[in-house]
Amino acid sequence: MKTKQIIMSVCVALVPMTLAFAAGAEEKAVRDADEEWSKVAGAKDLDKTVAFYADDAIVMPPNQAAVTTKDGIRNLWKGFLDSLQDISWKTTRVELAKSGDMAVLIGTYEMTMKDGNKDKGKYCEVWEKKVGGKWKVRTDMFSSDLPAQPATSPAPGAAEKK
Repeated sequence: MKTKQIIMSVCVALVPMTLAFAAGAEEKAVRDADEEWSKVAGAKDLDKTVAFYADDAIVMPPNQAAVTTKDGIRNLWKGFLDSLQDISWKTTRVELAKSGDMAVLIGTYEMTMKDGNKDKGKYCEVWEKKVGGKWKVRTDMFSSDLPAQPATSPAPGAAEKK
């Protein structure tokens, strides 16, 4: 009877260690996926860049409406990649769901436009583990750290007359 208790105690003690190891492996996998995504975007590979999104993904770029279709996401990235000289990002924090099938990644990005302007900012991504164990981006939101540009106002006297 004592042997069964010892074995049971060891098994119970190993469960948290096993779960922690599995969580560590999933965190590494989603970090690696995000790093690869940054590399393919930096290489300006449109097809590979948009392939990281889930079919039902939503992208929320700054200062414009959310993009909710695959074609819309592709067009958004095409515009980005056409106007960029360079882009990269790096994950600084990962929050993994206890279930291990969803992760929130927070990080920073830097990009240089073809006209030489530079931008840096932060992002928040929600990744979901899909069928076959592949991580896909479900929600992507980012914003610049640079001060907002003031809105241009119409010239005095240019207001619409009623």
